[in-house]
Amino acid sequence: MRSEGIVRLRRAAALAASLVLCVLHFWRLCLRGPLTLERRALWAQISARRVLIALGIEVRMEGQPPARGLAVSNHLSYLDVIAFSAAMPCFFVSKTEVRRWPFFGKAARSGGTIFLDRTSHSSAVLVAHEIAERLKLPVPVLLFPEGTTTDGAQVLHFHSRLIDPAIQDRAPITACAIRFAAAADGGRLAERELCWFGDQAFLPHLWKVLGLAGFSAEIRFGEPRVYTSRHFAAEQTHAQVTAMRRDSSSFLNQLRAERN
Repeated sequence: MRSEGIVRLRRAAALAASLVLCVLHFWRLCLRGPLTLERRALWAQISARRVLIALGIEVRMEGQPPARGLAVSNHLSYLDVIAFSAAMPCFFVSKTEVRRWPFFGKAARSGGTIFLDRTSHSSAVLVAHEIAERLKLPVPVLLFPEGTTTDGAQVLHFHSRLIDPAIQDRAPITACAIRFAAAADGGRLAERELCWFGDQAFLPHLWKVLGLAGFSAEIRFGEPRVYTSRHFAAEQTHAQVTAMRRDSSSFLNQLRAERN
């Protein structure tokens, strides 16, 4: 327990230092000229990689990250955002409550996140319009169509409404799947322990993450496809994500065998 406490404190200090560097980097970019959305996405990518190093998280990828269009993924935790940001420049669609998070809310705004009020129809209309505008840029928009985080036991139904802008623009849609694994006390920690879902508070969960060892995130990217129906797109990408999540289990078992 004592060694775990030391690791946690060291990582907390490293995280604080990385966040300071992220802020300084953002200020330097502001001094160099207007911050376009593309530059904001690149800043978010560099910042995410710094944060991952501080947290001791390793990201492994299979497949090719999309360069444009809409990407859809299952959703396990706020850590998904950091892992995907590190993997590729992208814009996220996030619940409006994230705006009020300490530091991370400001970082999300600075990185070009689109915020959705899930209780407001007018907000959904505005967000759909904003997604349509972002799809014109050479940076993908990443959407979590489940609408909430889960414990990883299953991939929830994909809501199709915010997929519609990609259908209307005939933009490519890429299915993505994320999975977590970690080692703790010589054994493997269940993915559920790494997920942030239900009524868990943000800071206590982050404090727990800081104490984990051998933490990794695996991201799998499917092939981009163009769909003509938002409902069909939701069904097909849900099936792809579910399959990639299932196949990831064998992939992670192989990684564990190699490490042992």
